[in-house]
Amino acid sequence: MHKDMDPVETQEWLESLDSVLKYQGPERAAFLLQQLLDRATSTGVGMPPAITTPYRNTIPVTREKRMPGDLFMERRIRSMIRWNALAMVMRANKNPEEGIGGHIASFASSATLYDIGFNYFFRGNEGDELGDLIYFQGHSAPGIYARSYLEGRFDEEALDNYRREADGKGLSSYPHPWLMPDYWQFPTVSMGLGPLQAIYQAHVMRYLSARGLSPRGDRKVWAFLGDGECDEPETLGAISLAGREELENLVFVVNCNLQRLDGPVRGNGKIIQELEGVFRGAGWNVIKVVWGRHWDPLFEKDESGLMQKRMDEACDGDYQNYKHNGGAYTREHFFGAYPELKEMVEHLSDRDIMYLNRGGHDPYKVYAAYAEAMAHKGQPTVILAKTVKGYGMGVGEAANDTHSIKKLDFEGLKHFRDRFGIPIPDDELEKVPYYRPPEDSPEMAYMKKRRAALGGPVPSRRPDFEPLQTPPLDDFSKLLESSGDRKISTTMAFVRLLGALVKDKNIGERVVPIVPDEARTFGMEGMFRQLGIYSSAGQKYVPQDRDQIMYYKEDKRGQILEEGINEAGAVSAWMALATSYSNYDCPMIPVYVFYSMFGFQRIGDFTWAAGDMQARGFLIGATSGRTTLNGEGLQHQDGHSHVLANTIPNCRTYDPAYGYELVVIMQDGLKSMFQDKENCFYYITTMNENYLQPAMPEGAEEGIIKGMYLFEESSDSKLKVQLMGAGAILNEVRAAADILREQFNVEADIWSLTSVNQLAREGQAAQRWNMLHPESDPKVPYITEQLADRQGPVVVATDYMKSYTEQLRAFVPASYYVLGTDGFGRSDSREKLRHFFEVNRYFVTVAALKALADEGQIEKSVVAKAIADFNLDPEKINPLSC
Repeated sequence: MHKDMDPVETQEWLESLDSVLKYQGPERAAFLLQQLLDRATSTGVGMPPAITTPYRNTIPVTREKRMPGDLFMERRIRSMIRWNALAMVMRANKNPEEGIGGHIASFASSATLYDIGFNYFFRGNEGDELGDLIYFQGHSAPGIYARSYLEGRFDEEALDNYRREADGKGLSSYPHPWLMPDYWQFPTVSMGLGPLQAIYQAHVMRYLSARGLSPRGDRKVWAFLGDGECDEPETLGAISLAGREELENLVFVVNCNLQRLDGPVRGNGKIIQELEGVFRGAGWNVIKVVWGRHWDPLFEKDESGLMQKRMDEACDGDYQNYKHNGGAYTREHFFGAYPELKEMVEHLSDRDIMYLNRGGHDPYKVYAAYAEAMAHKGQPTVILAKTVKGYGMGVGEAANDTHSIKKLDFEGLKHFRDRFGIPIPDDELEKVPYYRPPEDSPEMAYMKKRRAALGGPVPSRRPDFEPLQTPPLDDFSKLLESSGDRKISTTMAFVRLLGALVKDKNIGERVVPIVPDEARTFGMEGMFRQLGIYSSAGQKYVPQDRDQIMYYKEDKRGQILEEGINEAGAVSAWMALATSYSNYDCPMIPVYVFYSMFGFQRIGDFTWAAGDMQARGFLIGATSGRTTLNGEGLQHQDGHSHVLANTIPNCRTYDPAYGYELVVIMQDGLKSMFQDKENCFYYITTMNENYLQPAMPEGAEEGIIKGMYLFEESSDSKLKVQLMGAGAILNEVRAAADILREQFNVEADIWSLTSVNQLAREGQAAQRWNMLHPESDPKVPYITEQLADRQGPVVVATDYMKSYTEQLRAFVPASYYVLGTDGFGRSDSREKLRHFFEVNRYFVTVAALKALADEGQIEKSVVAKAIADFNLDPEKINPLSC
């Protein structure tokens, strides 16, 4: 800060600004300041690195919108919610199952932030318009349950089963739609995911409205998050998108209690100021709610600005100490920094100073901020509300270990009860009973009246939808035929299928192609002009390739979502559309196409959340496989996405080798998800390798869906093996069968493995059933059934790591040999890569011969000769070792 060399001139400038504000208003003042800023920057005057305002409330007292409700009634209700949230967590941690867990401190700090939303702003789903979409902070779940208990949505048994979910009666530990499908809308406790999803939810809301599929009206997307959560890269990673698209339907509420799990967020700085600069720079409307109304008289007395100066210079570590150590400490260390400030609060007791409230705990200040956010147009809004972690918990307030506190002792309970006026006598405190007033009490009537006026209960989720009329397989008969002499990739086969889907008269407008930034890589550029790329601004420029048929066309009503080099953002858009059946009463069919290597490995946390929130749609892992993507190398070659995808229970995964397999799988997926309403989503890998695409064998459909079918049956022979392959490696398996027949007189049945994971899950389900039904006829896994009468050992080869197919070993009724692509990728030709990873036709042949030798059907010397004839080096580098 430069020293003021001419205070008189400074005062003249300030008086001029005051005059403009008084006689011409804030708009004129803002215009003049912008002109000054433009002139200063044009002449080379350095500007501050970030735009922040003094450490005080954005909305002055004179401009606050007055809260219309009954403050004292709402405080009583809020106190009951606080108590029941505390009781629920404490009871969950009592014997006989001590240690179930739960969090008190986060909700304690944010209770007012939620309460004002519930009483005045959060719209439910009842009525003519759809309600708001609210991303509740995960650790605040006990407070949301406690409110629902008061509203009569849960009874005491439900609260006592908090975090006891195994028997199906419990309340989820955090927001989990999978376990509470009528209640929670979004899973949020994996921090950072909620804010990013909220941005793309608002983005998709605008998209659906622009296309005339679901009008947004004045619906809002709310995201509640913590200041410490802002350190997650996902939290702030897309705020520029929200500013750029002017998402006025989006509101972030950041609970700035200044603490993370272990200590202060910015002990040496100010997180509110930091976030203000970041959000302002991204084009957001920023509303700071720093101080409560008990500070207003002191601000009026602060004519010199000294108190504001002291507020600006104290850091968050100081503010934590002030609240934790009490009024006397604050008098000495905050106000005591300047004699004039200490004199300013001489009339206040230490208790008065202790209860100089922070803005996030003042319902009037919070209401004013929310009302301003609702009225603001042309920008998303972030509300930065200063609170106290562990508010009301006595010794736990603003302590570094507050987050870990699950219990209060007897004196702590008395303090909490007395502070919030809960009518529970001392002799019942040890039981930590719940408290709910009679149904006809003024509090209960008030709560119900407020929610009725706002469209019913919140949170509330719609789990059902009207099924879509999906096309039968016959509609794609042309795509089931051979490609003739033309070699094409399965990625190209997918693009053809997608082109047919978007033209379907029943579901075409519901199909949403989504790409990060590689539509041309996947051969999808033909859709640019046909469908248009969604842009909230349309296309204000003439595209460079305008004279070409497939030019880059942006459109306000565009159907494609092209989300830039941003896999996390693209999958968040996919998730919003994949749950649109619930959140918009408008089922959409999102098809997100991405480099398979940059799918589950990069966005695994999002796809896990997608499973939780019961997403429906397709994820297409294009350019997949460890050896099909020649020339790219270690960080691009995927040999494990199917292993990762298999960790999500309701994700069905497929690795088709041929176009007709892909068509059958996707048609079945459409029917399963959107017609039969099965709760799942699909991950399908496609390759960029061109080869001849055969026609579908007759009767293959069932096997394709279940995970395997007999592609080619061989003649009877004394020497016979069963060869299995998936994806592009099926062609190597077919070539190996020719070598075995022509050079070794060994016949081979050839099986296409479309889904190893589906086969494994079905086999495991059969195993479980058999274990629990020992007196019934055992179920036979599908793969076991298919191989039961087949002759010879089984050899399987895929473009994925061996553990992918090893999971089938328990269900294969024969000797079983696995080839796969373990280790890091390599850059080279496909031929060299398949040799390096030992999955080419020669290694498949050797594996088959070794299997026959192990069974004593041929001499081992035959295997050794084959190795020599194929020029295979037994001592070459093992891919696993490098």
